[in-house]
Amino acid sequence: MPDLVGKHGLWTEEQVRAERRLAAEIESARVEMVRLLFADQHGILRGKAMVAREALAAMRGGVGVASTLLMKDSSHRTVFPVFSAGGAAGQPKLQGAADVLMIADPSTWRVLPWEKSTAWVLCDLHFRDGAPAPFDSRRIARNAAAAFEPFDCALAIGLEVEFHIFRTPERTIRLDQSGQPGAPPEFSLLSSGAQYLTELTYDSVSPVLELLRRNVLDLGLPLRSMEVEFGPSQFEFTFGVTGALAAADNMMMFRAAAKEVCRRNNLHATFMCRPKIANVASSGWHLHQSLLASDGRNLFMPESDGDFAPLARRYLAGLLEHGRGATLFAAPTINAYRRYRAYSLAPDRVSWGRDNRGVMIRYIGGAGDAATRLENRAGEPAANPYLYIASQAISGLDGVRRNLDPPAAADLPYESEAAELPRSLAEAVSALRADETLCRELGAEFVNYYCRIKEAELSRFAAEVTDWEHREYFDLF
Repeated sequence: MPDLVGKHGLWTEEQVRAERRLAAEIESARVEMVRLLFADQHGILRGKAMVAREALAAMRGGVGVASTLLMKDSSHRTVFPVFSAGGAAGQPKLQGAADVLMIADPSTWRVLPWEKSTAWVLCDLHFRDGAPAPFDSRRIARNAAAAFEPFDCALAIGLEVEFHIFRTPERTIRLDQSGQPGAPPEFSLLSSGAQYLTELTYDSVSPVLELLRRNVLDLGLPLRSMEVEFGPSQFEFTFGVTGALAAADNMMMFRAAAKEVCRRNNLHATFMCRPKIANVASSGWHLHQSLLASDGRNLFMPESDGDFAPLARRYLAGLLEHGRGATLFAAPTINAYRRYRAYSLAPDRVSWGRDNRGVMIRYIGGAGDAATRLENRAGEPAANPYLYIASQAISGLDGVRRNLDPPAAADLPYESEAAELPRSLAEAVSALRADETLCRELGAEFVNYYCRIKEAELSRFAAEVTDWEHREYFDLF
């Protein structure tokens, strides 16, 4: 197998050292299988499982996967006519469902606590000539984060993730439950809801949370806290601050770990924003952001209370300037727009405030607080982590470059005159297309490709007869 990594210099010294550590685990037989994975456009992990000794060679030579995996909507339908001339999103190398190669990033390898002899390794996508494959969301995030280097700072990210866990019966998939997508699982609740942060509720669900805690920590993720959220069967996990790319990798691994561990234990973890259950509370993904100097100093921390550090002010202004355009990456599903409701602890417009949970961007901290940060509350937990974080990096950096100033804080966020967030996925698609900075930095080809995938989902949704329509009209007319 050719050594594409060596030929094209695709690994850093850190990655070479990580490969040696993984090789030692394989030689000792502690790792027998390797799952080589990449994040698709939706932030879903896809890839191949290989016998460990074969995987070592494949990591350097690349593992081929059909490029149609980059062309699918959320039902796993290929939405581009890849066998027609020019039908592969304008990418001749992807024509005819040609292969792209997964090239491993050895620094990401983790032994799975729930599958002791198996390791995960995240990958980047390349062609056989070593060139980067288009539409690789992990590379988009890496490039967006690297753009802060000329300013002698780095983007730091903390994760605050809400999601649901349900009990499920032992799952048997009937013949009539296949399809694109297949039937969702049956489920029952772990908690009744409306018992936010109550000790008794936490104790009653602690066996499930402890199961996740052990596996998440053993996977090497920087878990900080676990909480009972407001809705039925709803929880929140928070994670420590890391670099931007590491944070996106961690979110990918956390979601996959939660779903795999739960499924093995007759549970169902879902990061869908607003499941269809009684008394549901929508789940958000709050993205905490700051800029750090090379010595670790938080450049968002002001010198005096009530003031703004200059970088924080400009970065905040950039997030607001592109708040509507970036919504498609923070909230990329039709379901996400059920969450943007007034007086709901979720934002409904592009505003900011000091320690205010009704705004889109919440400013937290002050003088002497090394944890001073900006929290974007617009995201849903189903978002592609790489694209969500990349959109924030691009937006904030634009504010820094242009020396933008934010508007006044919205002390009454649901009554302010700030622009409204998009109210639907279709409106978010239009907002992205209208944002010249995001389109330029992400590239017109990527924006057109991504919007077309989202438009395919919208078309399928528009063709469905909903429960509401059936209830409203079937008996009346």
